[in-house]
Amino acid sequence: MTIDHASLLNLLKNVRTDIAARGLIQDGTAIGMGLANAISRLKDSKAKSKVVILLTDGSNNMGDLSPMTAAEIARSFGIRIYTIGVGTDKLAPYPKEVAGQIQYVYLPVEIDTKVLDDIARETQGSFYRATNTRELQYIYKEIDKLEKTKLSLKKYSKKYEAYQPFAIVAIISLLLEILLRITVFRKIP
Repeated sequence: MTIDHASLLNLLKNVRTDIAARGLIQDGTAIGMGLANAISRLKDSKAKSKVVILLTDGSNNMGDLSPMTAAEIARSFGIRIYTIGVGTDKLAPYPKEVAGQIQYVYLPVEIDTKVLDDIARETQGSFYRATNTRELQYIYKEIDKLEKTKLSLKKYSKKYEAYQPFAIVAIISLLLEILLRITVFRKIP
């Protein structure tokens, strides 16, 4: 969890979405494993409310842990899961590498709304469905209204010394004044 949005956006700039299409990782959706990862990060938190927002455009077809088992574990740690199924109900573009080039093929979208609803119910969360950006923004606002935890904010500021250029100019001016006083502006008694 972070309130440093600038750092989060900076990290997200480096996310590569084409690695599955290029064969670098196996394609699939491991909802149970994703939840397990989130649970492991939140389980020891002292926050009043511990929340995971599961955002998915697919159904669980990978991983060693079932989504419902992960939901039961989350419930045991007092973690509430809000599930959001995103995407169209029809065909969606999917990247596929053909002759070294990424091309998009249209495949049917399969969102397992029953499992997402079951996960939310198991953990006293809610299930939402979003088919466009406006709906997703509305859902996030709704979740934000439901979950409020005060965070202690630690501010860090980087300080640097700015006196050095001025000190150098002052020293040069002093040396120049001394040099000019003993040469050009020298007073003869």
